[in-house]
Amino acid sequence: MSKAIGQWSTISKRATRSQTSAVPDTAQPRVRAVAWHLAPWLLPAVLFALWNVGCARGWIAPQILPPPQFVFDTLRELAANGDLARHTLVSLQRVLVGFGVGALGGLLIGAALGLSRTVEGYVLPTFNALVQIPVLGWLPFLLLLVGVGEPLKYILIAHAALVPVTLSTMQGVRNTPAPFDEVARVFGYSRWQRVIHIVLPAAVPTLATGVRLAFTKAWLALVVVELVASSEGLGYLIVYGRQLFQLDLVMASVVIVGAIGFAINRLLDTLEARLRRGQPSAFRE
Repeated sequence: MSKAIGQWSTISKRATRSQTSAVPDTAQPRVRAVAWHLAPWLLPAVLFALWNVGCARGWIAPQILPPPQFVFDTLRELAANGDLARHTLVSLQRVLVGFGVGALGGLLIGAALGLSRTVEGYVLPTFNALVQIPVLGWLPFLLLLVGVGEPLKYILIAHAALVPVTLSTMQGVRNTPAPFDEVARVFGYSRWQRVIHIVLPAAVPTLATGVRLAFTKAWLALVVVELVASSEGLGYLIVYGRQLFQLDLVMASVVIVGAIGFAINRLLDTLEARLRRGQPSAFRE
């Protein structure tokens, strides 16, 4: 009996040691997850530290790159007097309207090109030729047609968003798995039902990538257009600060542009993840 008790005690001690040794193993995934979330902030933190140290040590002239404190003071001043909110809302309205029109047009054109070889034969060569012209290449022509008002900005932003969405939609429609298409035909799906239930779910990953790229292009086009022809918006603040040689205003506007672009990109990531979760499991394999 005592021998059995001794063996049981030895087994229980070993089990206790194995449980205590397993605690760090369960903590490791949490450490990895925290490190994974903090990793993207490492490079910005290093750059900010170099900026701060360089200005404090006099390595960089304040006339070329103002200290971070000056930039933050300018941001607080812009927020206090309402200029930051006003110019930001103007830029967001422009990019959302232009991006929405361009994305919708790209979705329709891309679907038509992907579903119809006839449309592709007539439209795709001309489309490929026109998209090679940069956004600013259309600026002189559009200035003559619509002037320097808001339609000019909407058209150029929509053009920037149209191209990626069109190409990604066309590619996504063409990459529909053939077995699913055959099953839809066997069950007697109409062309519209096949597009809704087969083609679009299969094209979600490619389309999501195209939408994200389209927003990046639209945001860049917005800043460029506001730099060239605008009296409002974040791009205008950059030009205004450069003209007055207020580089703290320029840097503050650049920080706001980058922060808004980053936030919207993360929002698109979240929407893409939800679309993928809602995608039928057969298309995710």
